[in-house]
Amino acid sequence: MTELKIEMRPVLPRLAKREEISIEELFQNHVLRPIIKLQHHLILVCFENHLKRTKSDFSNYNSDQKTEFISKSFHRNQQLKTEMRGLIVGLFTLKEYKEYLESASFLNKRINSIIEKRVSDTLIERI
Repeated sequence: MTELKIEMRPVLPRLAKREEISIEELFQNHVLRPIIKLQHHLILVCFENHLKRTKSDFSNYNSDQKTEFISKSFHRNQQLKTEMRGLIVGLFTLKEYKEYLESASFLNKRINSIIEKRVSDTLIERI
C-alpha cells in the first residue's frame, strides 16, 4: 500500500536546489505538493460543496470579492480546513505521517496556504 500511495502521485519538476533547506520545506516539496496536485479536482469539489452549504452567490462576485470570500473561508471555517487537510493527510504513508506529526502545526499552515492558493487561482478564473 505504501508504494501505491507514492506511485500514484504526480511527478513535479524539481524546484531550485539550495544548499540549506529545512526538513519542513523538503517535506512540503516532496510530499505535500504532489499529493495536493493529485487531489486538485477533489479539493475543488469540496470547496464547491462549501459554497453550496454557505448558500454563497459566488458566481456573481467580482474577482476581488471571490478572493476575499475564499480567504475568509480558509481563515474562519475550521471544518473546511480540517476537511481539506484530511484529503491530503489521508494519502501519507506511515513514515510520512510520523514525519508530519513532528511539525504538524507548521505543515498544517502550509497545507492550508497551498490549497487556498490553488482554489483561488482556479475558481476565480472558472466561476
